[in-house]
Amino acid sequence: MIRITVPSIEEDDLAAVRETLQSGFLVQGPRVKAFEDAMAAEVGTKNVVAVTNCTAALHLALLAIGVVPGDLVLVTAYSWITTANVIELCGAQPVFVDVDPKTFNMDPAALERRLAELANLGETRKRLKAVLPVHTFGQMADVDALGSIAAKAGIPMIEDAACALGATWNGKRAGSVGLVGAFSFHPRKAITTGEGGALTTNDDALARTLRALRNHGQDPTPEPGATDPFVMPGHNTRMTEMQGAMGVTQMKKLARIVTARKRLAARYDERFRGSNVTPPHVPAGSGHVYQSYVTLLPEAAAAARPAILAKLKERGVEATIGTWHMPLTQYFRTKYGYRKGDFPASDDVFARALTLPLFEAMTDAQVDEVASTLLDVVSSV
Repeated sequence: MIRITVPSIEEDDLAAVRETLQSGFLVQGPRVKAFEDAMAAEVGTKNVVAVTNCTAALHLALLAIGVVPGDLVLVTAYSWITTANVIELCGAQPVFVDVDPKTFNMDPAALERRLAELANLGETRKRLKAVLPVHTFGQMADVDALGSIAAKAGIPMIEDAACALGATWNGKRAGSVGLVGAFSFHPRKAITTGEGGALTTNDDALARTLRALRNHGQDPTPEPGATDPFVMPGHNTRMTEMQGAMGVTQMKKLARIVTARKRLAARYDERFRGSNVTPPHVPAGSGHVYQSYVTLLPEAAAAARPAILAKLKERGVEATIGTWHMPLTQYFRTKYGYRKGDFPASDDVFARALTLPLFEAMTDAQVDEVASTLLDVVSSV
């Protein structure tokens, strides 16, 4: 079976975790700090706050900017469910925005339309707290356009950069453009700490709040004379020292891993050129890191996607859908009454997207086998 992903875990990663376990110091400490420093150097922000996973990162980001029950957060319609869940977990409401059908990222024109709709609702406009685009599958959204729109609306932009460590947009690095960025180190990402996440920001006051929120509400830099450190209700979303140690060794491989993924993605592109399977679209100025290689099936094959996935598995190729059309998942569809047609671009992408195997150790022969198998299966449905 050609797996959809295989993490690049090597002896130095194992040795770092083993050494940490043997030290007996297992909870957030100097190894986590070293990982945060390595992340800050990569992303180019003053502050990095490591946490348990990207869900926690996004949740803390919203809490830190003051999202409360009744607020509204504009968010892409097409993403892993976390991106909308964290808004609901704050008691706020996600206001979904359709995507660009080529890049799968939040469409700036659709964002402007949503803001115009909200502007006509009087008091509703005052409840807007943030714009939350996703850098889908490792390609940055158009942060220039989206950031400008958000700024004109007087609300911050939070980057869901879960998949996009190392990605760029017109020279800007993922996680460095918005007020805060959130990253994931799940095993399907380029580098992994098993689970794990991180927040990036240049706002020192916000970073201080985030550090308190991740650690039981303890102020990381209490004022002189403070009788106790607990300044707010907080969560326990600290990263372990084992994860931090592995993060440090994994960061050293990031450039190598991304280079390999880009080369393999280019090989896929070549194999699909001229076929009825559409490879990822990468606009000028975009530095895609290919957390996933996501194709679009021909429209005529969309209904057969479950059968295509089953046939690929039978022939030794692990594949899956792209990600989720969040407004049409059970919870959001039931609560807010969304239906097919409300987000036409997301409807189409969700129906046709298919993720193929991609990982650093993948061989050219495996890429060729996956591509030829997919094209053969698609031609037979």
